[in-house]
Amino acid sequence: MAMASLRREGRRFAAPLISSQPITAIRSSLIAEEQAPLGIRSISTQVVRNRMKSVKNIQKITKAMKMVAASKLRAIQTRAENSRGLWQPFTALLGDAPSVDAKKNVIVTISSDKGLCGGINSTSVKISKAIHKLTAGPEKETKYVILGEKAKAQLIRDSKKDIELSITELQKNPLNYTQVSVLADDILKNVEYDALRIIFNKFHSVVSFLPTMSTVLSPEVVEREAESGGKLGDLDSYEIEGGETKGEILQNLAEFQFSCVLFNAVLENACSEQGARMSAMDSSSRNAGEMLDRLTLTYNRTRQASITTELIEIISGASALEG
Repeated sequence: MAMASLRREGRRFAAPLISSQPITAIRSSLIAEEQAPLGIRSISTQVVRNRMKSVKNIQKITKAMKMVAASKLRAIQTRAENSRGLWQPFTALLGDAPSVDAKKNVIVTISSDKGLCGGINSTSVKISKAIHKLTAGPEKETKYVILGEKAKAQLIRDSKKDIELSITELQKNPLNYTQVSVLADDILKNVEYDALRIIFNKFHSVVSFLPTMSTVLSPEVVEREAESGGKLGDLDSYEIEGGETKGEILQNLAEFQFSCVLFNAVLENACSEQGARMSAMDSSSRNAGEMLDRLTLTYNRTRQASITTELIEIISGASALEG
């Protein structure tokens, strides 16, 4: 009778020890989370894993965008440096007088059509607004000519009535002087000006650009400044040949100067845009890497805590059965 009771007790205590239920519990904590039973622990690790996957995809995109920007920068930088020789003779002849007094001012703001390039467009807009305040007056008129979608989106909020002309998708195709000269001719036909003030970002390096303003004066203002002996007083020292008058020559020079300055400004701003985009994407890639490291640490801690909790539950259940 005692032996039979012992055998029954042995069967009763032995059954939980050789049962497949604890093994299944241990195995469930080690298999992939997609196959794990739904619960609080599996959901938390799955959320972290999904977040890690999203960050990895974003990091791939930012690295690809950085390489694309670097490729475009190399293609534009040489052309921008070569274009600087176009407007320098005009500066030596006519000068660059940003402080000249003009009744009709036209601010040509150059920006990009796409974002993700840091604060390059906001800088151009801020300077344009500052120049607008400085040139405004009771007997003065100041208008905007906008090149680029980003500057248009910012200026149209509070300066819609001052926007005379807006042109977008300028950099959709590779730029050349012919396209920019046609664009400059269209601008001159649609606006009346005494001074054209071109706002752009001059390229210095991948991590550095300088907000710049170039001024193109009308022939009337050039003659007035030359007669008054201002900064343009040396103009009379040149001898004019041919049948053209001084006013006609100044008109041709003003149109040619504006097209050359605009061509250089567009290329300089495009270089600055790609350099700023490279810096922004490089910073984003580093931030994504740091976030991925933190998420990996969180995922490992969560998974380890889940496994430890399940092992404690198994051991506690077995101990309760034995007790």
